Amino acid sequence: MKGRVLIVGGSDSGGGAGIQGDIKTVTALGGYAAAAITALTAQNTVGVFGILPVEASFVGKQIEVVLADIGADCIKTGMLRGADVIDALVDELAARAPEVPIVVDPVMVSSSGARLLDRDAVDTLKRRLLVRTTVVTPNVPEAEVLTGMTIRDIDDMRRAAEMLVTLGVRTVVLKGGHIGGRTVSDLVADENGSYVLSSSRIDTRHTHGTGCTLASAIATGLAQGMEMRPAIERARRYLIAALASAPGYGQGHGPLNHAHTCAPEEWGAN
Repeated sequence: MKGRVLIVGGSDSGGGAGIQGDIKTVTALGGYAAAAITALTAQNTVGVFGILPVEASFVGKQIEVVLADIGADCIKTGMLRGADVIDALVDELAARAPEVPIVVDPVMVSSSGARLLDRDAVDTLKRRLLVRTTVVTPNVPEAEVLTGMTIRDIDDMRRAAEMLVTLGVRTVVLKGGHIGGRTVSDLVADENGSYVLSSSRIDTRHTHGTGCTLASAIATGLAQGMEMRPAIERARRYLIAALASAPGYGQGHGPLNHAHTCAPEEWGAN
């Protein structure tokens, strides 16, 4: 076991996304996962049926005690819910882990349409968290909210990613799954330029938790000392394998097979 990842996000009672999906991903890739839960959700593969927020001060307390004792080699965020939680997160990280890399999955709306980030919290996300973020992993709709742009193709993705870099993000992984076609292309950008990672689209409805999984896999790689591009490429390989071998559970958007790569020789860490 190598690499401590502190995950700050919401609980998914269905187990496919959120804290549960994150912990499975980190564990499968040989890391150690700790968690600060921002909200409880009642959800399954069909939808989100209820959200119970955790008080921001208690989210901060979870972060505080984990960092004070166990520590972290990378922070990964998911559902942050509101500006008060973002403030609590940033304050704790500034005080206790100012140099630890942060991977932000800017979760805004669930795949079933439930809002997971308050509309008035987007500015706080950009102003307080993205400015100190190591990697941000938006999908196309999330990138459109963050930039105000309409994204239709890879050129639009590149312009949006470049705009996010100007906000202070070190690396942007803009996921292209929402753009149609037989190939899925993700665009990676930093201050030195951009490149595209492409793969064949997998024809499946079992896609619940793909965003959580990719971000947590990247965070695990960084926690294990991998360089940025190898960490991103391994995360994509893991996600593709988990999608291709999804168990088929549920009546809606089912979970991935997070247990696919549990063998040490498949971790690929330095």
